[in-house]
This record gives sequence, C-alpha cells and structure tokens, in this order.
Amino acid sequence: MKRKIFFFTICLLSISQIFAQNFTPEVKEFITVDTTKVAITNVTIIDGLGKSIKYHQTIIFENDKITQLGDNSNVNIPAESLIIDGTGKTIIPGLVMLHEHMFYTKRFENWFSVGQMTFSFPRLYLAGGVTTMRTAGSIQPQTDLNVKNWIDEGKMLGPKMNITSPFIEREGYDIPELNFIKDTEEVSKIVNYWADKGVTSFKVYNHINKEDLKMCLIEAHKRGLKVTGHLCSLTYEEASNLGIDNLEHGFRVSSDFVINKEENFCDPFEAQKALAAENVDSSKINNLIDLLIKNGTAITTTPNVFEPYTNHELIPGGGEKAVTPQVLDDVKRNYDRAVGKDSAHIAVYNKNMIWVKRFYDKGGKLVAGTDPTGAGRTVAGYANRHTVELLVESGFSLLDAIKICTLNGATFLEKEKSVGTVEVGKKADLILIDGNLETDIKNIRNMEIVFKDGVGFDSKKIFKSVEGKVGLN
Repeated sequence: MKRKIFFFTICLLSISQIFAQNFTPEVKEFITVDTTKVAITNVTIIDGLGKSIKYHQTIIFENDKITQLGDNSNVNIPAESLIIDGTGKTIIPGLVMLHEHMFYTKRFENWFSVGQMTFSFPRLYLAGGVTTMRTAGSIQPQTDLNVKNWIDEGKMLGPKMNITSPFIEREGYDIPELNFIKDTEEVSKIVNYWADKGVTSFKVYNHINKEDLKMCLIEAHKRGLKVTGHLCSLTYEEASNLGIDNLEHGFRVSSDFVINKEENFCDPFEAQKALAAENVDSSKINNLIDLLIKNGTAITTTPNVFEPYTNHELIPGGGEKAVTPQVLDDVKRNYDRAVGKDSAHIAVYNKNMIWVKRFYDKGGKLVAGTDPTGAGRTVAGYANRHTVELLVESGFSLLDAIKICTLNGATFLEKEKSVGTVEVGKKADLILIDGNLETDIKNIRNMEIVFKDGVGFDSKKIFKSVEGKVGLN
C-alpha cells in the first residue's frame, strides 16, 4: 500500500520499517528513514552535473541505490514505498569535501595548537550534508582510521571517510601536534607505513624541500595514492612540475609571487606581502593558472578559513551554538579586535577568490573543503554548508557551486561512478533541503534529511546533539 508521509511524521514509522541495517542504538536514535523503498515526490533537484535545475521531480531509491528519477508523471512508484512529499523542497547530492580535519583550533597563550574532535566532528560533518570526505592531514591518524571503520560498521555517526597521513613536515612552525622529519628517507617510511595502515592520501606541509616531495610522490604514486600540499618552501609551480596531485587553499598560501625567492625556504610573511602586492590580472598569475591546468594539478578552495571579519558572521554558517562557552569567548575577542580593521585581509580574500574562479572558468580541476582550524571560526558541518554559500557569493553560479562541492570532489577521489551526483544507478547520497536555493542560497542551512547509502539521518537532531561540545571532544 502506498503511503504519503510528510517529513514531520516520518519519525512515526513502525519499528519494523526502521533500522533494517546494522546500527547501534546510539546511531539509530538519529535515523528517520531506513526502509527498503523510498520515493520523494514533487521535489526540485540540482543533480551536481552542472545541468539545469529540474522541477516537479520524483526520485526513487531502493536500499542504497537510486532506481528511478524523472517528472512526477513519468515515474512509477513501487508498491510499499515510503512516500515523502518534496513540495517546496530541494534535493542536492551529498557533499564530497576534500579539506576536512578531525581536529579544531585550541590556542594557549602564544601557542597555536589543535585538539582532536573524535566524536563531535564526524557528527557535524554528516549533519552538514557531507556524505563523503577526505581529511587533509591528521594529528591522530590511527584515531581517524578507527573512526572511519566504526562509522562504516554502524557504530558511530559520520560520513564515508578517506583518511590522509600525518603531516609530512620539517621543523619550522611551533605546532606541537606535528611530527617533524629529519631527512628525506623518513618520507619513504612514513608513506609506506601509513599506506599499509589504510590511509589513501598524503599531505606535505610548509617547510619540506624538493627532495622530500619527490620521495613522497614516488612512493605514493607507486601505490596508486595521491599527494596534496599546503606549501610555502616550494612554489606551486615547482610542486606542480614535480607532479603533485593537489594544492590546498586556492592561491592563498602560494609563494610563487616572492621576487628572488630562496630555494626550499619558507618565509610566510614575505609570501603574504608578495601575494597582496601582485596585480590581480598579472601575467604571473595567469601563467601559473595555465601551468596548473596543463599539468592537471587540482586546487582545493577553502574560503571559510580565510573569510573576512567585517560584515561577516562570528562563526560563519551559524555555528556559535556548537562551541563551548570558553571557545566562543576567545573567538569573539579576536573577532571584535579585527572587525573594521581587516581591509587588507578582505582585499587578499577577494583577490584569491577571483583567481580561484579564473582557474575554474579556464578548465582547472577545482574541489572544495573547509579546514576547521585558523582562528576557530571554521566549524565542521556549519562550514561545509557555508562553503556553497561563499562560492555563490564569490560569483560562481549555483549549479557550479554545487558541482564543485559534489561531483568534482568525487572525481578527484575516483568515486564519481558511485557518488557525487543525483543519477540512476548512483548511491542514494542525497540532501533534502526545505526551501529554494535559487531564491536564497542560505536556504542550504535548512537541511532536513541527509541520506547516506539510502539511510536518512535527521540533520537538525544531529546538530542539536553536539551543541556546546566543540572544543571538548
């Protein structure tokens, strides 16, 4: 018998329909839909392919796969389907985000430090629509690997995770959680040790040298794994020509504009001065963009972590409730000191976003992430939704913004055949949003159900469960 059940009554489904999969009671608490056949009717769909928005659609998925998709009148709803009325709602693919962390900023006096958020961050990522993610550097890689496995086994809430190695770095920054290598031979040992443990990518950092990167690329590529970098001692041009797969943070950390730059040396202050002074339409940036595209080097844009203060939210994306009172006080003090005084920061932020869009418009491989570090204003989940808002705010079309945060990430992870778009045959990784994203992109914050492998999780309930916990666990 067909039944039409609105979202607010889904929780009344009989126990025989729910929890068909093997989830612990702690996970079951947040599941609203776990039945064999689901039909969402009369819904607007943005499919992640960059194609036109489709209206008055019905989507059917059975178990974890999308089986039908089309105009309401052309789709046959199978008997015994759970029917959700999608009127006034929008479906987009589950987000596939590539610069995520399982840690968060924890400052002490003049020290910059980070703390593992083992329990709160996986929940927040899922609540914020992330169904697939890649960490971009770990401080507790074994913890991250365990969490990934426990999520896959139904013991914890969270997205499907791709784990990156510990940061491969030489001493230069006083961040106590980092492991510092002494010589290039250590790089080979790190890559092979953590590849055997199950990581699927590697992260090189600010103070490595060319030989370190070469070794990392040789060993990782030998095993079919990828390397990304947040660089300073090496320029983007040098790393791209050596064959790095991915560069993080748009052009915001590029040292390519330093005149007479010393080889293998990182001066972050000089790099930022040079970036600020570079003409937005200089031949140097245009040549660099062309080189990256020619070499197939992907760029991850992470606008959240660099977002200006003036006329922007305290914790972008509305995440003030997520953090502990002490963290909120610290973030607010920094915010109050910066508001109205960050005009230089705003100029560099805008320049970087112009270059990122230019890279994309010319055919560059652009993916997205959040990087929940910095000044503590970037919080998992809230920041992921907000990334889409920031891309639209920076001049990307809605369709392109969704594609960058879904299909492009899936393609980089080589998972585009199963996730990243709303298509028949793909996994039912979907986000049901209350509202129209065309009229107001901030409606993306109205996520109701996040479907991962066909199982629907209550976004608002998950967000509520970790209020005040970020900064603790």
